[in-house]
Amino acid sequence: MLRRGEKNLLPNEPADHALGRSRGGFGTKLHLVTDGSGLPLAVKVSAGQAGEALFAEPVLDAVRIARTRGAPRRRPKRVAADRAYSRRRIRQWLRARHVGAVIPERRDQIAHRRGRPPAFDRDCYRRRNVIERCVGWLKEARAVATRYEKLAIHYLGILKLAMIRRHLRLALANRT
Repeated sequence: MLRRGEKNLLPNEPADHALGRSRGGFGTKLHLVTDGSGLPLAVKVSAGQAGEALFAEPVLDAVRIARTRGAPRRRPKRVAADRAYSRRRIRQWLRARHVGAVIPERRDQIAHRRGRPPAFDRDCYRRRNVIERCVGWLKEARAVATRYEKLAIHYLGILKLAMIRRHLRLALANRT
């Protein structure tokens, strides 16, 4: 246990242990990337009050999809996200990597927009619910839903175990 004035000796552990206040209470936010079928690919955790936009680039950079030959795939064709990710910086980051952004504009952006609106595919955006369903599947694991772990790196490990469990379930379902 750390005492007042001591430094954290764990290298990847955030100072706030990814715990913080938000509208929903005291908790942790999951920043999750899934494929089109809801298979989890990458996850990052942050404190409840942290904004989503800060974690878009790191979680998208963490994606690695293995191929039979060659280097792993790192870029999707499109990224569907909710309004919290509607920032100029994220759109520019996606555009520089030739990734389509399926992100609706926030009301304040529409009111202050100069020029034409960014392209938006409603049909593709409707399929974004697979992310919400994936979070629900991950929370079937009680340790993910309740977060009794103090350290963020331990909680992230539990999340990754739940992701592996999801991968194995889908692999067994496709096998039969």
